[in-house]
Amino acid sequence: MIKKKPLQNQTFDFDLVEKWLEDYFLDPLTAYNDLTQFQIDLYETEKEWIVEAILSEFEASEIKVYIEEKKLIISASKSSPSPKDQKRIRSIDFPFQIIKQDVTATFLNGILEVFISKTEKGLGTNRFITLP
Repeated sequence: MIKKKPLQNQTFDFDLVEKWLEDYFLDPLTAYNDLTQFQIDLYETEKEWIVEAILSEFEASEIKVYIEEKKLIISASKSSPSPKDQKRIRSIDFPFQIIKQDVTATFLNGILEVFISKTEKGLGTNRFITLP
């Protein structure tokens, strides 16, 4: 019989995280930014936080993902000059330091997914996350 290894979870204040999620989704600015910049959704699994951004107007090369202390910053900018403003930016302030966690990202069919591990440790520095 194989024993499952317990998660070596980062110590989260779950009441604080729950309050943060409630505030984020009830904030009218979140809905406004979903309409004017791009839509973002947050998901939680047993092992990670997932931030999903709808960026169907952009190519992977036009998207930048940056983590800074407790903040995730997603920016997208069209490389070709256009009369229409094609620069979009969103940031999410987490109630814990995400730079200490392993963070990866994928971009497929216009959807950016950023995975913030609850169990795997990261570099502990502010950094850009490379898209494959």
